[in-house]
Amino acid sequence: MLMTTSEPVAACDLAGREAAALYRLMTWLSPAFPVGGFSYSSGIEWAVEVGDIVDTATLADWLDAMLGDGSGFCDATFLVHAYRAAEAGEEAILSDIAELAAAMVPSRERQLETSSQGRAFIDISRAAWDADGLDAMVAACRTPLVYPLAVGVVAAMHGVPLAPTLHAFLHALVSNWISAASRLIPLGQTDSQRVLVRLEAAVAATANRALNATLDDLGGATFRADLASLRHETQYTRLFRS
Repeated sequence: MLMTTSEPVAACDLAGREAAALYRLMTWLSPAFPVGGFSYSSGIEWAVEVGDIVDTATLADWLDAMLGDGSGFCDATFLVHAYRAAEAGEEAILSDIAELAAAMVPSRERQLETSSQGRAFIDISRAAWDADGLDAMVAACRTPLVYPLAVGVVAAMHGVPLAPTLHAFLHALVSNWISAASRLIPLGQTDSQRVLVRLEAAVAATANRALNATLDDLGGATFRADLASLRHETQYTRLFRS
């Protein structure tokens, strides 16, 4: 039976379930999905200007740290807990997670980045990929959903499995960082792919950590990256909004 976009993935048909989940994840986390990710660099623009990132090696090191010890891990953990709360129908818990996620963003521009993308993701999902229960979950939150929470909630409402959702989210996150850096350093297409290859194991490790993390495990050790997002606010020449 052909599925409509408003139906959850049917558990009775494994092949159809996997195909539908893959189709939706490839759509939602594609650069073509209009959440405006191309407008943000997560502070990478400042890091390039001051010379912290100058080539593929320094970029890979910077992103590896952001992924495993900074915003990447925190976003992944928030996605996991938002997904599980939405899947269980725990509206109050989801609302608390949304408040914590918004409070932990380290700078004004990063707040703009994640909240704008989260709002766009929810709005587009409602318009084109709506699902039963999505409106109720969003309405239950006292704080607008930041981007990783929006992805987690929408995926849960569609019945897309958590593990591939998380892995696809982190792949998209890293890809957007590399795309920003490729325009700033600049990098060629092949070098950009080399950085993505180098980060494959880090993406998998971060996803595995997040799947087993509690909210008490949240935290980061990437002070320089947080400083970059703060300094970007007053950077003289800018291509990106963060």
